[in-house]
Formats: sequence, structure tokens, C-alpha cells
Amino acid sequence: MRETILIKSTQREELIDITEATRAVLTQSSIQNGVMHIYAQGATAALMVQENWDDSVPLDVVNLLRKLIPPGVWLHDAQDGNGDSHLKAGLVGPSETIPIIDGQLGLSQWQSIFFCEFDGPRAERRVVCTLLRDPDDEI
Repeated sequence: MRETILIKSTQREELIDITEATRAVLTQSSIQNGVMHIYAQGATAALMVQENWDDSVPLDVVNLLRKLIPPGVWLHDAQDGNGDSHLKAGLVGPSETIPIIDGQLGLSQWQSIFFCEFDGPRAERRVVCTLLRDPDDEI
């Protein structure tokens, strides 16, 4: 099964919790055991599994990446001013794979799935969710 989640970002750099949207995709399926692979379409976006308990964690991630990869100093900036966005997205990575266990995402209590926007705001971003059923899963 494949489904696309649409996301709207409101800041240049932000982490957006998409856990509930991915759970909704899983609910649409009848898969009890398998994997969900999620992929951020776009060269300046990424995905990350991270703590959800404290809102400061996503902000800390953005602040760390700003310190590691500051804007305005990269060769690509001469093209469209977002060289840092490409580097941040490449460092974090465009995809995650989450196990499906007994019909639930195999996340721990404190984990969420975050869409990482590094070149916003954007009216529309896409995350492709592909679900694969375990061959031993009962239909």
C-alpha cells in the first residue's frame, strides 16, 4: 500500500510532527505486522524519529543544524540561496522505516516522526508512505 501525506510548513526551518498522519495511513490498511517506509520528497526536506515529550527537542535539533551548517556561505547559495538547506536535508536524510507491530507503529512512548523543513515556508510538501505486510501476517 502507498499513500502520500501532504504537509504545509510555516517557517524556513522547523520540525513538524507527522506521527498522527502516519498512524492514520496505517489505520487505512489491514496490516498488523510489517514495515512502514516514509520518504520526504524534496531536496531540502528530511525525516527524523525523535523525542516528542519536550517541545524543546525539535527546536534544539534546528538550532544545532543552524550552528553546524550556517546559511550564506555555500557555493550553491549563488544559485538560489539555500545551500544550507540542501546540506541539512542530506545530513538528516530523506527517509525512515518504522516497524508495524500488532497493528501499531513500533515507536517507543517518547518517539515521534518529524518532517524536517529546511527551506520553507512551503504551501505543500509530500511524504510518501509505503507499507509492506510481513509475509506471515494474517490477512
